[in-house]
Amino acid sequence: MNIVFAGTPDFAVPSLEALLQAGHRIIAVYTQPDRPAGRGRKLKPSAVKQAARRHGLEIRQPQSLKGEAAFLRALHPDIMVVVAYGQILPKSILNTPVHGCVNVHASLLPRWRGAAPIPRAIEAGDAVSGITIMQMDEGLDTGNILVQSETMIQGDDTTQTLHDRLAQLGAVALVKALEELRQAALSPRPQDNAEACYAPKLRKGEAPIDWSAPAPALDRKIRALNPWPVATTHWRGKLLRIWAAEALNSSDRPAPCAPGTVIATGAGGIQIQTGKGILSVCKLQAEGGKPLDARAFLNGHRLSPGDRLG
Repeated sequence: MNIVFAGTPDFAVPSLEALLQAGHRIIAVYTQPDRPAGRGRKLKPSAVKQAARRHGLEIRQPQSLKGEAAFLRALHPDIMVVVAYGQILPKSILNTPVHGCVNVHASLLPRWRGAAPIPRAIEAGDAVSGITIMQMDEGLDTGNILVQSETMIQGDDTTQTLHDRLAQLGAVALVKALEELRQAALSPRPQDNAEACYAPKLRKGEAPIDWSAPAPALDRKIRALNPWPVATTHWRGKLLRIWAAEALNSSDRPAPCAPGTVIATGAGGIQIQTGKGILSVCKLQAEGGKPLDARAFLNGHRLSPGDRLG
């Protein structure tokens, strides 16, 4: 098929590579304009732009797609594939390809429509996540479902690990969907809007830990905020970033001390009282330092039972 591809971050790269490996012809790649990054704030190309360069593909980076309809019509695309592109497609673009536009979305729609389906699924304690290949319409992730593929959310999954797994799963599901489309074997089905929920974009303001929450909820939050913005707390007036933790129990008995109190320290973790149960912090980062496991952190910092976090 003659395909226009639109994507920006790492998540989209496996889908682009899979289309090429399957023998499809990528006639143009749309990606977001280069953005400042790093300490020097130099312009950095997106992951998709870097991949497209490696394959010698035509790259377009408009600030908006509103003026791109004529260019796309001249390409005569069979379909447009959108994977975490970062812009809303106007109706003029949606209607241009012969088979319209399809999206690779990192959830089992209609659950978790929106910008951050992966961390929101972890935060909510979902047992399963997955990929939806969706026919795009003018709504926010509201189009008909073409193909879905599931994966279990493991107890140690972070947003990063689930992201990486779903990126690969999405590539496989995309190739399958296009092959079924070519064979006229797809049976699109509408979403049940009554089951829809929204996954808002992560914000830095979500990082501070409320130690009065139950240990399992804090475990999920820490994993959902890894690798960004990373959960935070304070200790002796300094910021601590919490990268990994484990809920040890969630006893209904009254807490023996105030939430946020360190109750034990050891190589396996720093145990902290929460509003319900104990959270063992396994990896943390002092202000100005590097992420360390509990053993290494305790070797360099005098964090002791009775200390308060938060």
